[in-house]
Amino acid sequence: MDFAKEIVLENERVRLEPLQMHHLEVLLPYSEKEPELWTYSLVSGAGKSNLEIYMRLAIEGRAKGHSYPFAVFDKETQLFVGSTRFYDFQPHHRTTQLGYTWYGKNHHRTGINRHCKLLMLSYAFDTLSLERVEFRADALNARSLEAMKKIGCTVEGILRKNCQGPQVRRDSIILSILKEEWDQTIKIGLAAKTR
Repeated sequence: MDFAKEIVLENERVRLEPLQMHHLEVLLPYSEKEPELWTYSLVSGAGKSNLEIYMRLAIEGRAKGHSYPFAVFDKETQLFVGSTRFYDFQPHHRTTQLGYTWYGKNHHRTGINRHCKLLMLSYAFDTLSLERVEFRADALNARSLEAMKKIGCTVEGILRKNCQGPQVRRDSIILSILKEEWDQTIKIGLAAKTR
């Protein structure tokens, strides 16, 4: 993945554009009015100063080649509704992780996530020719786990107390999609769910 290149992923419903500090203004209302969006996040974006740090770390990660964060624009509502990213890109192993995904509460269960994941997984498998995309979440985050299973992820297991959460060490659940699973069933199924 060329982290210096501007990557824009887009379909009829959403546009994922490279996250920049100018997105702070349009994402700030979620940060200030919906702090619970970061309950399970390792880096909180709740409140203006936290969101600034969250965004700076994400943008620095892109500059260092660690991650590629996006701002998510919903074409239906004409609003920026959240953020998501590729991270832990490992070209030698042809893998990446997909996560740090959040959307404002009014945009949950609207199909936004399926559209974003379809675009990102298509880019990972069909453009970058990766062999595996991994997802991780706090094992207590039932909503996130449900969403990952709905797009076709396979649960691989739990890493016990593998990282520090906001208050306590957390257990992380690991899920993945493999290239052959994408090609054989998941791409078709996910595309059908976005129609």
